[in-house]
Amino acid sequence: MTESIVTAAGPDRKVAPRRRRNGPTGETRPVAWGRRLSLIAIAVFGLAPIYWMVLTSLRSGAEVFEFPPKLLPTSLDFSAYVRVFSDGQILHYLGNSVLVASVTAVGSVFIGMYCAYSFSKFRYRGRRSVMFLLLVSQLFPQILLLITIYGIFSMMGLLDTYLALVISFTTFTLPLCVWMMKGIFDNIPDEILEAAKVDGAGQGVIIHRILMPLIAPGMIAAGLFAFIRGWNDFVYALTLSGEATRTLPPGLVNTYLSEFSERWPELMAASLVASLPVIVIFLALQRYFVAGLSSGAVKG
Repeated sequence: MTESIVTAAGPDRKVAPRRRRNGPTGETRPVAWGRRLSLIAIAVFGLAPIYWMVLTSLRSGAEVFEFPPKLLPTSLDFSAYVRVFSDGQILHYLGNSVLVASVTAVGSVFIGMYCAYSFSKFRYRGRRSVMFLLLVSQLFPQILLLITIYGIFSMMGLLDTYLALVISFTTFTLPLCVWMMKGIFDNIPDEILEAAKVDGAGQGVIIHRILMPLIAPGMIAAGLFAFIRGWNDFVYALTLSGEATRTLPPGLVNTYLSEFSERWPELMAASLVASLPVIVIFLALQRYFVAGLSSGAVKG
């Protein structure tokens, strides 16, 4: 029911009735329902592949190729998970991924922290040029550098080593880590540094004891990005690693997919197992990740 509103100009002057609004944000009911339906559609779009992965991992090999495919499971078969956990080679690939991704994250965070501190709090010739080069490096497809990196590592004898994987992954994670943490350093007042210098603190004390606690959310956000990048990489891990240093993504493909056979239930089960560490880490550090991304977004 709508009511006409009488204005101060007189009783005969009327204005258009106000539309009924719903919710604390003042949205009209159609807009609120449209927003909810959009969020549901996005959630379905994002969760549907995960649901299909879980469903495939719980099927037998014959059921995977049924047509039309069944959207609901008729029976649950956990034998694929048993075979994955009993395969020592897959566990070896998993350990390699943990090692390489962790070292990449730690290296990217600490190297990026020192670079970001230098770019933010010091003024010297060539600073802007280096910052610009770091930013421009993110514009090129990473696959273009694979041949060059492979040739350099081959001449240095670094192929099929963990060091080759860590260096290559850090090459691509470091620029973004630097820019993320530089934005956080820019928001820290220079008066804090000046007060520490007046008290006799050196640069090592300032960055490690004073600034590191302040930028901890940003370091965690940058570390999560670097860890996920090292964990998920396929092309560089496949090209630069050998059987002893191979990480999980190329290891799963080489193990379960071949020219004459495709073991999809085992591949999906192993993929879910490989996703769990990243999911657990992200959920545990989610609030730090959001705080780290937002802390450098607004200056002042």
